[in-house]
Amino acid sequence: MFSLTPELGIDLGTANILVYMRGKGIVLREPSVVAMSTSTKKVLAVGEEARMMIGRTPGNIVAIRPMSEGVIADYTTTQRMLEHLINKVIGRKRIFKPRVLVCVPSGVTSVERRAVLQAAREAGAGEAYTIEEPMAAAIGAGLPISNPGGNMVVDIGGGTTDIAVISLEGICISRSLRVGGNKMDEVIMRHIKSAHNLMIGDRTAEEIKIKIGSAYPLEEEMTMDVRGRDLVAGLPRTVQVTSVEIREALAEPITQIVERVKAVLEQTPPELSADIIERGVWLTGGGALLRGLDRLLSVATDIPVHVAEDPLSCVAIGTGRALEEFPAIRQSEARQFVSGS
Repeated sequence: MFSLTPELGIDLGTANILVYMRGKGIVLREPSVVAMSTSTKKVLAVGEEARMMIGRTPGNIVAIRPMSEGVIADYTTTQRMLEHLINKVIGRKRIFKPRVLVCVPSGVTSVERRAVLQAAREAGAGEAYTIEEPMAAAIGAGLPISNPGGNMVVDIGGGTTDIAVISLEGICISRSLRVGGNKMDEVIMRHIKSAHNLMIGDRTAEEIKIKIGSAYPLEEEMTMDVRGRDLVAGLPRTVQVTSVEIREALAEPITQIVERVKAVLEQTPPELSADIIERGVWLTGGGALLRGLDRLLSVATDIPVHVAEDPLSCVAIGTGRALEEFPAIRQSEARQFVSGS
């Protein structure tokens, strides 16, 4: 009976959703975007197809991100998005309802946690559990969390940055900062608007961040042509931006992340601090791919900083591996669950 029940690990992120199926690995990777009809409230597209519609939809269609800062902002849309993705992975016709393990930020409230569990259950899960993102990230990065030693993980997602020190399969200290990739996109949009009098959208800002964004001075600085709408003339215009000005624009959210990492290190017990100095800090999440962020953190903390092998997938992989430990998850008082009727 146990083996016949599908088991899914879901990284329910602000920017992307990854689904891990036990025995198969990551089977789905889609942006957390839903396109809906404003008149019928019918879901027209989910994921990449819906993301392509952002900023390009007619008046009767709206493309929205139902997750904000790592938690549910639009409950109904999140539930329908989850239902669509679960059906896509295991099919609509099934004998057994899946057992689902969903990631949540470490700073999530009990109300926010319960909303995630309820949405998963209403989306078709027989049982729904939660696991904190830094724990899943550490498991996915392959860190020796079961050993008596400190492991520090900084998981930089789209909506939140989770920082945790983990030892003996438990989180010793954790902090969640509601700053991530989306906030970086926002400051880039703001900078282009104020410095160049040009209006750009979320997707263009993200493209700038990926192509020329950096947290630390580059050996060879880069430039990029950016297209947008001139705020004065109201017509399309192209400007050239440099990696130096984008780095200066990104300084605000990056400084917040660095300061929070230093604050967690200051509160870490001495024995665990010694382990972290030896093992280093591990970066996971999409934000870990920002050029020079590991170098900046290393200079700021005087501790080695490593980027995980596949930072984008670490949380989903860790969630999948945690499915192997369901008895431990059930018994943990830190993780609530909702069982299907």
